[in-house]
Amino acid sequence: MPSQGRRVGVDVGSVRVGVAESDPDGILATPVTTLARDESPEHADLAALAALVRDRDATCVYVGLPLQLSGVSGESARQARAYAAELAALVAPVRVRLVDERLTSVASHRLLHDSGRAERTHRAVVDQVAAVLILESALEAERATGSQPGELVSTGGRKPRTKGRA
Repeated sequence: MPSQGRRVGVDVGSVRVGVAESDPDGILATPVTTLARDESPEHADLAALAALVRDRDATCVYVGLPLQLSGVSGESARQARAYAAELAALVAPVRVRLVDERLTSVASHRLLHDSGRAERTHRAVVDQVAAVLILESALEAERATGSQPGELVSTGGRKPRTKGRA
């Protein structure tokens, strides 16, 4: 059975990063925040996410891997892998795992629409909803299989990024 403890779900986009967390028993996934992507050397989004993982005493982080419908990895998947690798180096020894997130953005917009939320307000929370869906899917897989789903992200022996270091 997977270890107990909070898990964090992450939806990595080109502009924003949605974050969700579970309760310590891994039953309920709730939205936490949306971070603005920061491509500068400081990577403020990664630093904020790593701090959140530490502050919440998370035992695992599930990062959505946006494969194409055919299962092929495209540019978005490459970016998610790179982001997950950077995050893994920052939060080690907490495990970071990549999980299939096909169609979570579509499902997120549909959920928001069905809830009666005006479409113009979706942008503010759609990434958090996608992160919740990613995390819920991972938690369901944990319960069904007794192990953590997805692909374990290696830190590759890298040290955590520090300000000003490429």
